[in-house]
Amino acid sequence: MVLLKDTLHPVEQTANPSDGSFKTSAHRARIGASVLLPVFTPIRDTKMKNKHAFVHCLTALALTLAAPLQGFCADASPTAKEALEKLKSGNTRYLSGISSVPRVDAQRREETATRGQRPIATVLGCSDARVPPEIVFDQKFGNLFVIRVAGNVTGTSEVASVEYGVQYLGTPLVVVLGHSACGAVQAAVEKTPLDGKLPKLVELIAPAVDSVKKAKPNAKGPELMEAAVEANVRHQMAELSKSDVMKKALSNKKVTIVGAIRNINSGAVRWLD
Repeated sequence: MVLLKDTLHPVEQTANPSDGSFKTSAHRARIGASVLLPVFTPIRDTKMKNKHAFVHCLTALALTLAAPLQGFCADASPTAKEALEKLKSGNTRYLSGISSVPRVDAQRREETATRGQRPIATVLGCSDARVPPEIVFDQKFGNLFVIRVAGNVTGTSEVASVEYGVQYLGTPLVVVLGHSACGAVQAAVEKTPLDGKLPKLVELIAPAVDSVKKAKPNAKGPELMEAAVEANVRHQMAELSKSDVMKKALSNKKVTIVGAIRNINSGAVRWLD
């Protein structure tokens, strides 16, 4: 009787996320360390039962394939709640000054290049150099789909970009991230004369500022600015919700939109209810 004897040999393995197939390193899509693949060679052994040999071979194969599959399971898309918790804990790490994310990671670069991007959240934030989302939330390369524009406004391009993140990248969470002492909001509050295209941008913030001045006619200085920054975040959230794509995603509970404000002095992010 001819049975199968398995001998383990190290072979570079990768996986194709589109069809779940596994390919050799010849495809140049390595995603991890070498794994052990069983190479089966025929031998004669009249003492071992067929059943035992068959089970043994299947077990070896299952253990071999488990390693790369675990990587995919770990990358499964989180829920909106889970994604939000990741951002909150990331900001806590940022405030402590102890990051858990390497800024240079060759393996992560290769993974995102060969397997595509799988961000956990779409972030619409201000262009202000003091508010980089990946650092503020201590997230690794490829974890956030980020759109940045002065005043975190929702012009046509910004809305389209958020739609892309939700519809095609499948991000379950959208964050509109404002910050204290926002120059764009201040320009809207003070009605500062501006040149070029800036007046068009400030027009997108004006409704939020006007609502604050109407609700708090006596507010001035820092109090007015703080209220205007928050009102602007809420206004842009509402504008995003008017998009047909976002309406559908919200209706189907495919996405959650939240607002947040970063204090540029302390670095802390305050989440809006």
